[in-house]
Amino acid sequence: MNSVGRLVVARPAVSIGWIMLALMSSAVAIASYRYLIDFGPVPPAIAANKFKHPWLVLHAASAATALLVGPIQFVSRLRATRPKLHRWLGRIYVVCCIAGGVTGLVLALGASTGPVSVLGFGLLAVAWTVSTVIAWRAAVERRFVQHQAWMIRSFALTCAALTLRVYIPSLELLPVSFETGYRVISFACWVPNVLIAELLLSDWFKNLRAQSRRTAAKP
Repeated sequence: MNSVGRLVVARPAVSIGWIMLALMSSAVAIASYRYLIDFGPVPPAIAANKFKHPWLVLHAASAATALLVGPIQFVSRLRATRPKLHRWLGRIYVVCCIAGGVTGLVLALGASTGPVSVLGFGLLAVAWTVSTVIAWRAAVERRFVQHQAWMIRSFALTCAALTLRVYIPSLELLPVSFETGYRVISFACWVPNVLIAELLLSDWFKNLRAQSRRTAAKP
């Protein structure tokens, strides 16, 4: 296969992955906005949260908006051609992540399934907030390589909202109580995401991508 052919194969693969992520993020975000109008059923563990009012609405609104904005920020063409829009969307994303992290920490403290869930969701809230603030500071200081790396980590934690909604329905298929499964999910919804982000940022993966580009460039 010539270099053009290899690039044609590579680019759709990346585009399809981004499109799938963007669609999933949008779907979960739109579904989460229902909490603002108190529409539809609420998972039992969330309904029993001690600090559901008013923190759930604030958390849902901010986290959902971060999910909507996040994928757009990884479009390289947008960063190159519309840097001002990228910066403004970035500000919205950062504010929403910090608000989502703070309200998420409050909700974690009110978890009805015990201290394991408090710890799992609490660590998620702290890691989400800290990674986003570090990414923002790197951008302000024009350390763009570090900014991109920490934004990848931040969005991996934002995507805990996606994995959480995959895991919760699956509990009905497992021979465990909802409470036990929810405790596991409090870690499982974000720890694998962080590991994937670190893999993407590793030298091994960067070398693999560089080798792939060199192969694609060969006639």
